[in-house]
Amino acid sequence: MKIIEKEVMTKDLLTKSNLPASDYVINPYIGCPHACKYCYARFMKRFTGHTEAWGSFIDIKCCDKPINIKKLHHKSVFISSVTDCYNPFEEKYQATRRILEQLKAADCFVTISTKSNLILRDIDLLKQFQNLTAAVSINTLDENFQKDMDCASSIRERIEILKTLHSQGIHTVLFMSPIFPFITDFKEIIEATKAYVCEYWFENLNLRGEYKQDILLYISEHYPQYLSDYKKIYNEKNLKYWEQLAGDIDQYCQSNHIKYTNYFYHSLLVAQKERKLPL
Repeated sequence: MKIIEKEVMTKDLLTKSNLPASDYVINPYIGCPHACKYCYARFMKRFTGHTEAWGSFIDIKCCDKPINIKKLHHKSVFISSVTDCYNPFEEKYQATRRILEQLKAADCFVTISTKSNLILRDIDLLKQFQNLTAAVSINTLDENFQKDMDCASSIRERIEILKTLHSQGIHTVLFMSPIFPFITDFKEIIEATKAYVCEYWFENLNLRGEYKQDILLYISEHYPQYLSDYKKIYNEKNLKYWEQLAGDIDQYCQSNHIKYTNYFYHSLLVAQKERKLPL
């Protein structure tokens, strides 16, 4: 599929964050050719004027204003909250690399989230950061399921990313996101990767908007045995599955001395963050 690419000007690359664990976000691109079927960031279309299908366009942000690194003193920055900063067009435009060149001098905490092995191109830069975390999204070990869900690097390649970064002394996170009920086996993924993962983050699958029916249709066709449970979770808003899974994750990680964060209750974490902000 041909991707529509366009360079756009922006006044500032830094945006105040509403994520529970970061002060600022940077998204070098608008849109993402990884075209994840479950991507919540599709909502970005309504702010950009794009009418094309999600995954079929990419806007490359250009900014004449340098990043204000003084403003980032002891702050946290999350790169790629609504895109993947290492999507295939990064090889051509190098927008992410230019951002990292600026941030390496900042006294801040940087987290990069990606599904792409293109991040390995920038190991030379990543090693220069004092406080950097690289988070790689993996929610299955099944290559066929991954191919059904996105156009990013294979699971084998993502595991190699974690191995390589970890071997270079970079703090690695396996971001188990999104967890598909009854399909994602969190224990299996941890056991296969724990030798080169510093910590695990967990995030549940949220279904809303235009992609909800697409995912439910996929489940009905490929995992019909789970369809009634998916309807309970996503149509009837039954939280029992997530409550049980959260307890299982707590017990397993604590008993195995695994560092982890559970982001199932995103809205509660955001509210807690807002209560801690100074007036």
